[in-house]
Amino acid sequence: MSPTPPARRLRLGLPRRVFSQVLLMQVAIAAGVAVLATGLFLAPLGDQLDDQAMRRALAIAQTTAQQPELARDVRETPPSPNGPVQREAERIRKATKAEYIVVMDWRGVRWSHPDRKQIGGIVSTDPGQALAGKEVMEIDSGTLGRSARGKVPLRDSDGRVVGAVSVGIAYDNVRARLIHAIPGLFAYAGGALAVGALAAWLISRRVHRQTRDLAFSDIAALLSEREAMLHGIREGVVALDRAGRIRLLNDEAQRLLSIGETAVGRSPDEALGTGRTADVLAGRVTGTDLLTVRGQRVLVANRMPTDDGGAVATLRDRTELEQLGRELDSTRGLIDALRAQDHEHANRMHTLLGLLELEMYDDAVEFVGEVVGDHRATAEQVTERIEDPLLAALLVGKATVAAERGVALWVSDRTRLPDRLIDSRGLVTVVGNLVDNALDAVAGEPHARVEVELRAEGRTAILRVRDTGPGIPLEHRESIFTEGWSTKKPPAHRERGIGLSLVRRFAERLGGSATVGEAHGGGAEFTVVLPEALAGHGPEPALAAPSAPQTAKKES
Repeated sequence: MSPTPPARRLRLGLPRRVFSQVLLMQVAIAAGVAVLATGLFLAPLGDQLDDQAMRRALAIAQTTAQQPELARDVRETPPSPNGPVQREAERIRKATKAEYIVVMDWRGVRWSHPDRKQIGGIVSTDPGQALAGKEVMEIDSGTLGRSARGKVPLRDSDGRVVGAVSVGIAYDNVRARLIHAIPGLFAYAGGALAVGALAAWLISRRVHRQTRDLAFSDIAALLSEREAMLHGIREGVVALDRAGRIRLLNDEAQRLLSIGETAVGRSPDEALGTGRTADVLAGRVTGTDLLTVRGQRVLVANRMPTDDGGAVATLRDRTELEQLGRELDSTRGLIDALRAQDHEHANRMHTLLGLLELEMYDDAVEFVGEVVGDHRATAEQVTERIEDPLLAALLVGKATVAAERGVALWVSDRTRLPDRLIDSRGLVTVVGNLVDNALDAVAGEPHARVEVELRAEGRTAILRVRDTGPGIPLEHRESIFTEGWSTKKPPAHRERGIGLSLVRRFAERLGGSATVGEAHGGGAEFTVVLPEALAGHGPEPALAAPSAPQTAKKES
């Protein structure tokens, strides 16, 4: 036989369910309050009953002492069980239901007493104050036990004190009244306890629904797990209350939005400033996977309402993905440029081969010289106007892509940019975005042309890109700089509506501006002003003699 398992030790304690715990605690509190209130009421009640009994005894004594014949009988008749004083005192005692009425002379000798044997004897308590003309109320013990007493002086018709009247009310009667009041008090206390228990049950039911019947330990564990999860995930989380104020920010959200804990309790507009990011968090912009730009970061935001009227927004950093997408675009542009050059080179080789087969050797030599000269002239003319190697290389590459797409890319004669740029890579991003946007705008247009102008005024760089496309309607000239806004279908690898937003953010970061207007002759003209974009005051590039605009469109 297997050994009998040891009996489980019984453990007494609070129940695990929140509903039971809250109900038990609230009932205990209500019961404690009821008992305390009853005790606080009973404590002064005894004193009040004692005071009432003493005042009643004093009133009976005053009424008795006012009998005019009572003082005369005390002075003229001897104390006797059948005397007039005893008869009058007993009559009043029975009428008032007092325990005793004792009439005494100035020596303290009893003239009346419920116990006839005590008549003629000296009173057991000190009558000095009453015989001195004072009225006395007290709780004291005498021959008939503990009683509430009232003593008054007995005066004759001339006002002289000839004795005293002492009236007693049995203390047991006072206690009986107190005990008689206790059931009523307990009834009220029980009613209050019942109402409190009902309220506790209703509150517990509400807590039960809101906590989903979880134990307090489970709720504490969930809170700890939530804190660890919120601050451990690499996704920004922003929680807002029903008034639209931020009530929670995890570490990643603070990093992505560049704000701290001071933002808690404030609205998105107050914490972030006006802009698309604040609009997305506040719910003024709706949708899924909403793009927004915060500083140099490209973020994807989603907002989900909560049952209490608030909302939770999640933020994902797509800056690196966006950079990879742009690098992919650059790679595709390079491939397109190489394809265009390959196509153009094949045409020229075929032309050269035909000239050689026709034995037109002089024409072949002249043709080769023209081709080499055209390429060299284009590159030299760009580098003469733009001394920064990165920008010059970008425009030469964009010229080849534009030629393949049937677009004439011109570098304006007004272009003069020295090699003193503080952030060449940033300006490359701005120029690349604007040129790509212009090439997309003029795609399919007859006589398509894009003109680029770059010039320096002191330390300020001014960039203008004009195209012959359909232009930008007046009502959309601010919207196009909003992240996520685009009229074109996005490519598969990334979202549209980011390039122009990054252009404006870059310009504003340098204290400049990015605007769009209507170009001369139709189309759009983007203007970017970048103060303090150039270092120092070096010599400006010499102005070359005006020549025809440089076009990158080539014969195929």
